[in-house]
Amino acid sequence: MVTPVNLNKARKAKARAEKSAQADANAVKFGRTKAEKESVRKEADRAMRALDNHKRDR
Repeated sequence: MVTPVNLNKARKAKARAEKSAQADANAVKFGRTKAEKESVRKEADRAMRALDNHKRDR
């Protein structure tokens, strides 16, 4: 015979699993160190300056 399942516990376990999956996705998406953010910002600034230096004046 099958043991009964507490639906409240099953629902809450599913919600916890979904929150955990979302947290992992956010960590990958937004989880960068300050040094990495600074490095990316500096590289973008360097690229922008290089582009501005190659523009022609009319």
